[in-house]
Amino acid sequence: MSNIAIFGANGRMGRVLVDAISQDANSSLSAAAVRATSSLVGSDVGELVGIGKIGVLLESNLSSRINDIDIVIDFTLPAALNEHLAFCINHKLPIVIGTTGLNAEQKCALVDAAQYIPIVFAANYSVGVNLLLNLVRQTASVMGQSADIEIIETHHRFKKDAPSGTAMAIGEVIADELGRDLSQCAVYGREGDTGERDQQTIGFATVRAGDVIGDHTVLFADIGERLEITHKASSRLTFAKGAVKAANWLVQQPAGLYSMADVLGFNSN
Repeated sequence: MSNIAIFGANGRMGRVLVDAISQDANSSLSAAAVRATSSLVGSDVGELVGIGKIGVLLESNLSSRINDIDIVIDFTLPAALNEHLAFCINHKLPIVIGTTGLNAEQKCALVDAAQYIPIVFAANYSVGVNLLLNLVRQTASVMGQSADIEIIETHHRFKKDAPSGTAMAIGEVIADELGRDLSQCAVYGREGDTGERDQQTIGFATVRAGDVIGDHTVLFADIGERLEITHKASSRLTFAKGAVKAANWLVQQPAGLYSMADVLGFNSN
């Protein structure tokens, strides 16, 4: 049984994570953190998410609960990453990170921290999305050198980063398979007289609307045919259950930086 703590338990994903843990037979919620300035400090996290009192109070600092925590899940904001990594390193706690919008320096911080603690970092914890990444790599190996490649993603109006972390992960998988540098071949928008499309580019289109949880389509379009691979999420619980699955797996691992492909066994020999 994994005793899990959550950073940002009052956030959109934090609340769903509480629900997902409550439904999981292999884990329990042992601590939940919010900002020190939050009016929710001291509230029962179960009541916050609508599942009734569970005896876990929202706290601003988890240091006093270390003996009750086996692993931490973090789906907060990039600005909090360094603080959360330092906390886990100091207390030798594994951490599952689903925060998107990290810059290059923050990704390097993950690599550094993974020398001391086990970390799972993924742009998307959905099992279906990670299957999509596998399918996309296979398709790129067959069609990628001749097809035009476009990645289209749609999310709710409240999402702050664009393109989505999942869309970027898709682009990185394709670029890696084709031996391209995504930072050099990505096109993030088109307007005006852009000229003919460069087949070596990978295009991204971003839509923000309503309450869409997350839709991703990868288009491989050649002359005479096209292949579209699509994943649509209808509930955040999908991502939360994947993160809990990752947490239960990670507590058994040595220090290192892992992905959902590792959790799901895609990288096994």
